[in-house]
Amino acid sequence: MSELHNEVSELERTSATATRLFDIRRVIGGLFVVYGVLVTIAGLTASDADLRKAQGININLWTGLGMLALGLSFLVWLKLRPTVPTAAEDLPDLPEKPGARS
Repeated sequence: MSELHNEVSELERTSATATRLFDIRRVIGGLFVVYGVLVTIAGLTASDADLRKAQGININLWTGLGMLALGLSFLVWLKLRPTVPTAAEDLPDLPEKPGARS
């Protein structure tokens, strides 16, 4: 029985790691931070011709800073409220499909 318990515990740890790794907030936050850095750099290196096209507003700089703020807020949210995987005991029993064999 102890071997089975150890195996179940190991699977629960693996499941918890996968849950944290593939949390959608991490993906969205990471992408917004990466693209925000790139767009901010484009805004910092904008030429005078680029600024004249946008009527004197550095669109890339402001958009990049907004993307950085949004991405960082997703990552802070992930840090403050991490996902807790559902224990196997808490999951509802699924009804069996008709014709399914055990």
